[in-house]
Amino acid sequence: MRDLHYIALIHKDPDSGYGVSFPDVPGVVAAADTLDDAISEAAAVLAFAFEDWPGERPQPRTLEALRQDAAFQRDASDAVVAVVRPSANYYDAAE
Repeated sequence: MRDLHYIALIHKDPDSGYGVSFPDVPGVVAAADTLDDAISEAAAVLAFAFEDWPGERPQPRTLEALRQDAAFQRDASDAVVAVVRPSANYYDAAE
């Protein structure tokens, strides 16, 4: 089965690195010093989380569906919105 992609929100405060969260996968977050590394780490974190995920993986909503969600609207107001697919090479991303 092909891996699903998930919408990610990437935030950057002036005095910190990049933080990534997933509206459809609560509690799964990634952080890195650069935007490219943050996206790589996000893919790795998703794959790692899904290895031992209890039950079925959360089904990702479309961007259109997320845009109807008030919490997403609030959280995305100052974020970069990206699409992330779990990476099977998460050990490489961690190095």
